Amino acid sequence: MKFEFMTSHRIIFERGAVRKIGTLAKGLGTKALIASGLLKEDTERLVGYLQTEGIGSVAVYVQGEPSVEGIKEGVALAREEGCDLVIGFGGGSAMDTAKAVSVMLTNQGELLDYLEVIGKGRALENPSAPCIAVPTTSGTGAEVTKNAVLSSKKHKLKVSLRSPYMLPDLVLLDPETTVSVPPPVTASTGLDALTQVLEPYVSNAANPLTDALCREGLARAARSLKKAFDTGDDIDAREDMCVTSLFGGLALANAKLGAVHGFAGVIGGMYPIPHGVCCATLLPHTIEANVKALFQRDPQSEALRRFDEIARILTGRPDATARDGVAWIQELCAHLKVPGLSAFGMTEAAFQAVVEKSKVASSMKGNPIVLTDAELETILTKSM
Repeated sequence: MKFEFMTSHRIIFERGAVRKIGTLAKGLGTKALIASGLLKEDTERLVGYLQTEGIGSVAVYVQGEPSVEGIKEGVALAREEGCDLVIGFGGGSAMDTAKAVSVMLTNQGELLDYLEVIGKGRALENPSAPCIAVPTTSGTGAEVTKNAVLSSKKHKLKVSLRSPYMLPDLVLLDPETTVSVPPPVTASTGLDALTQVLEPYVSNAANPLTDALCREGLARAARSLKKAFDTGDDIDAREDMCVTSLFGGLALANAKLGAVHGFAGVIGGMYPIPHGVCCATLLPHTIEANVKALFQRDPQSEALRRFDEIARILTGRPDATARDGVAWIQELCAHLKVPGLSAFGMTEAAFQAVVEKSKVASSMKGNPIVLTDAELETILTKSM
C-alpha cells in the first residue's frame, strides 16, 4: 500500500466562523483582494469583519465560472492595489479565482505558461501569496483542492492551473453562510458534492484515507441533500452538505475522479451548463456504463463491489446493488429538477468532439475502467 495525502494548512468548521475572519487573517496580510461570488451587500459584511482588525480590502466580483481573462484582470488589480492577501468568498468559482490569483501574484510570466492543455504546462515555482477560502456553497470542495479550473473563451475549453502551492493557508467553513443559497443552486452544487464523494471511492487511485471520507460524505448527502433543497433553512442539513463538500474536495485532491468529471470539464467549456447540473445528469448513466463494462471485461474488479456498497449507503438497504444505486440517483435528480444536456443546446452532432476531448481529460484517467468510444457516446445519449 502506498499513498500520499495533502490539504490546506488549517481548516476551521464552525457555525458563525466567518465572523472570526478578521482575527484569523491577522498576520497573513494587511490588504486583501476579495474574490467574491456574492452580492455587494454580502461582501461588505466580510469587509467589515476585516476592517475591525485593521485589514484593508478591495473586491473583485466573479460572474459565472472563472476564466483565463478574469484571472489576469484579478492579478493586475491586486498588484495595483498592493494586496498581499487573497480571500475567496462564494462558490467554487470564487475559490478557484482566489487560488489562481494568489499563486500568480508570486510567479513570473504569463498565466498560459502554467496552464495544462492550452498552455506550456510549466510547474509553478514559488509558493502563493497567503490565501483564505470561505466557501458559501456546498459543492466543489475547491477550498481544499490544489488546482483551479479556468475556462478559455478563445479555446472553448476548461483547463486546470495545478500546483500544491495552490492549497489555501486557511479554510473557514461556516454552514450558516449556505442557508440563503436558492434551491436550484443547492441542487447543482449538492449533486457535484455527491459526485465527488462517489467517483474517488471507485477511482483507480482510491486509498484508505479517502475511502473513509467518501463513505461518510455519501451517508451525509444521502440523508440531507433533498432536505437542504426542500427546506433551505434546515441548518443541520446544510451542515451535512458542507461536510460532504469538504470531504469530496479532500478525496478528489488525494485520489482521482472519473468519467463524469472527464466529460463535465469538456462539456462545460462548450456549453453554458452549470458544473453540478452537468455532473448530476451524467452520473447515473456513467455508473451504469462502468458497471456493465466491468462485468464484461474485469469481473473481479474491486470497483464492482464498491458500486454495490455505494448503493447500500445511498438507499439504506442492506440488499441494494449498483442498479438500485443508479435508480436512487435518478429519482433524486428528478426531485431536484435536473435538466438534461439538450436543455443547454447540446446535440448529438457534438458527441464525437466531446468524446475525443474527454478521453484525454485528466479526470478520465481515474475511471475504474477505460470506456470505449461507443460506451462514452451511450452515456451522452442517455444524458440528453
